[in-house]
Order: sequence, then structure tokens, then C-alpha cells
Amino acid sequence: MGIAREKTVHSRTAARTVRRRIETGGERVWRLSDFADLPFQAVAQALSRVTRQGQLQRLGKGLYYRPRRTAFGPSLPNPTAVRSLPLQRWAVFPSGLAAASLLGFTTQHSAHVELATDGLSLPRLIVGKDAVIHTRRPPEWRSLRETDVALLDFLRNRGKTSDLTPADTTRKLLKYFRERGRFNRLSAAAPSEPPRVRAMLGAIGQQLGKSKSALTRLHASLNPFSRFDFGALAGLAYAKDWQATGR
Repeated sequence: MGIAREKTVHSRTAARTVRRRIETGGERVWRLSDFADLPFQAVAQALSRVTRQGQLQRLGKGLYYRPRRTAFGPSLPNPTAVRSLPLQRWAVFPSGLAAASLLGFTTQHSAHVELATDGLSLPRLIVGKDAVIHTRRPPEWRSLRETDVALLDFLRNRGKTSDLTPADTTRKLLKYFRERGRFNRLSAAAPSEPPRVRAMLGAIGQQLGKSKSALTRLHASLNPFSRFDFGALAGLAYAKDWQATGR
């Protein structure tokens, strides 16, 4: 077999391997480095071909996304997929509808990837040029569980991402805070949260009968002349005691 023919065979074999891995890999982000065991040129050509055929979406140079089909069209890279990449300098958290979906408050999917980070930005090459990025989240979020972070994001959004009725939203939220240790973790992180989040945490804690010392600390952190819009969470039993605007 001549050298040229041998290269062609190897290239075709590599292309089949690339396609097979993509087809069996499900929804995920792919990089050129994921195929480091195959000839670079063959991989690049195979990825370009699969992208033209619509099986991949190109996010940037050397970065591709395999979507899944949904009732609303192709899916978008989710926070879990992004967190699997070597961001190193950045922490990435679920935000907006992604946080509400994680918590079970909605089944909707945003038209754009929505993420939060404790950094000043996230690389568009990885998250996509249309991603909605919320920056400067507190560094304390890094030590919290994913569900805890999603709850703080949900409070920041005043529960507006919930598909449930306000009463059902409140009931479901309280159920999360009844889980052992959660209120203590989030009240400990409260000093780095906006005042309205601290007020909501206080109202939640009072309704659940949490320790007076924790509630006193939260109350002392609020400007007594401020008023806070609790949004869908205005139905908390002690909302007005925590300076919520009228229900």
C-alpha cells in the first residue's frame, strides 16, 4: 500500500471514530483535545464535516457542542456541561431558569444559556456568544452545594422564574429550607448577599422557627428604613416583619 493511500485509509478510519464517539456521546461539549489519540488534521476535517451536517454546533475555534432535540428546538449548553470544562480561574453556577429548573420550580428552558460566576467574565469561546452571564457572585458560593447556590439565585430573582402559583412556590421553597443544615449554611453566607436576600432568609427562618440568634444577626444587617420587593415570595408568613413591600 502506497504512502498516500495509507494516509487516506487512516484519515477515513479517524473520521469514522470521531463520528462514532460523537453519536454515542450524547449531549456534550467537544474539543479538539478530546481526540488527541487521532491524527489532528483528520479530526479537524471530521468535526467540520459533522458540523456542516448539523450534528454539531461550533461554539468557537476548536470547540463544538452536540445538542439534543427538544420541543423548542436544539438544546443549548447547560451549566453542567460548561462546568466540565477546564475553566480553572472561574467558578460557574446555575442561574435564572437553569437554577429554577434544577430546583423543580419550572420545566422551561431559556433561549440562551444563563450562568453566574464569581469572576468578572466567562470565556465566550466556551459558553457561547449569546450566553447571559451574571458576574461578581460572592466567593462564598464556591463552598456551597449546587442546590444551595441555586436557592440563593432563586431568592435574588424574587422567585419570578417559578411556574408554580405563589402559594405553591412558597411551600416548595420552605420544604428546601427544612432540610437539615441548609438554613444555617445560607444564613452564614448571607452577609455577602444583597439586603433583599437577607430579608427573605430572615422571613423563611422565622416561619420555620430557626434560632433567635441567627434571625437577630440577619435583622441587624438590614437598614430599618429600607423596603424590599419579595416578588412571588411575598406570601411568606413574616414577610412584612422583614420589611417586605405590601402583599
